[in-house]
Order: sequence, then structure tokens, then C-alpha cells
Amino acid sequence: MSDFDIAIVLYPGMTALDAIGPYEVLRMMPGARIRFVAHEAGPVITDSGVLAIGATHTFAEVPRPRIILVPGGPAATAASADDKLLAWLIAAHRTSTWTTSVCTGALVLAGAGLLDGEPATTHWSAQQALGLLGAKPQREERVVRTGKIVTAAGVSAGIDLALWLAGEMFGREQAEAIQLNIEYDPRPPFDAGHVSKASGAVKRKALADMVRSAPEMRASETFVSSLTGAQKTLWRSAIRRMRR
Repeated sequence: MSDFDIAIVLYPGMTALDAIGPYEVLRMMPGARIRFVAHEAGPVITDSGVLAIGATHTFAEVPRPRIILVPGGPAATAASADDKLLAWLIAAHRTSTWTTSVCTGALVLAGAGLLDGEPATTHWSAQQALGLLGAKPQREERVVRTGKIVTAAGVSAGIDLALWLAGEMFGREQAEAIQLNIEYDPRPPFDAGHVSKASGAVKRKALADMVRSAPEMRASETFVSSLTGAQKTLWRSAIRRMRR
């Protein structure tokens, strides 16, 4: 297979692991060229308010990626109404081999009209919202495929999605080699990773923690504008190296 582009969408307030988990898998696929795409190249602040990921390309620079991946996060609802992002997504989906989402990134796909009447999954707290946007929520599923659209449940499920894609495109042996390289052999010390396994108290705390994180996300909105000239130069230099 010849070299091909993988477009990972970035937007302020997204969750870092939604993008970086799959990235660590997808970048190991033979011929993969990772493109972090956004409105403009440069730092994009994630939902923590302190971690930035560098967008390497604008949407216009990556019009026909073979794989599209849309991460989720607290700002996914805003992204699902971003006309420029949605227009790019709709156009890129026409020629993509796979169009995918992680967590509440499914809301962005739904906002583009790509999930109307289709089964899909998302973060447990956003399943109802996904249904209101026209999809058919699959609450018990970690990865859901409908044609060339593949949606993953919350955050860490993006790694599962990416490994599944590697297997579909390059076979089980290649996918297992990538799994071994990243030593993805989860053995969590607790067993509350799905809403069906969590107690009522744990679910209430999880929701409260999500609400509490909102001020951090709002604080991140001014971060990029506060960068010094030297910091911006470092970002541009790093992005130039990534684009080679």
C-alpha cells in the first residue's frame, strides 16, 4: 500500500487521549502520514487548560485523507456546530476509506449529518445527546462500525478503535505487532470502566468531576494569545519538522 494521509482533527477543549491514544497506534501502520488538522497550524489547547497539541496542517491542506479521526472532549458540542470544520468533514468523508470518532467526537460526526439513523457509540454521559442528534446509540458497545464509519466509546476506547483499523487494513499480525510495541495489555486495578459496572456514587462523582473541569477549559482559551514571540517561533519550528 502506498503512503496515505491520516487526518486527526484538533480543536480547543478536546481531550488529549482521544487523539493521542489512536495516534500512537495509527502512526505505526505502514505508509501512514499523520496530519493533525485544525483551522490553522499551531498549538491547540486541550481540555486540561495546560496541555497543547500542535496542529501540523490546516483543513484545506488535507482535503482527501484516507482516514479521518475526530476526538471528543467537553468542547465537542461547540465543534459540532463549527461550520468550517463540518464542511471539511463532509467533503473529506466523501473520499475517505474510514471516517472515525472517539468519545464525544461522535457528536461532531452527527453534527455533520453522517450518523442520521445509524448505530453509533460515544462517551457514556453523551449517549442521550447522540440520540437527539439522530444516531442510534449503542450504549453497551466499545467500538461500532457502520459501513466506513467507526465510532468508539469514551477516551481509552480510541486505542481499541485504532487497533481494529490496523487489523482491517493490514491484517491481524500487523495489528498485534503494534499492540505489542505499545504493550497494550490493560489490567486495571479497578473495575468501574463502564457505566454498567460503576456504583451510583461513582457515577455521581464522575459527573461532578466533569463539571468541575469546565473552568480549566475556559482558562485555556486565552493561552495561545499569551504565547511570547520566542514560544511561537519554537512552535512554528516544531511544526515545520513534523510536516516534512
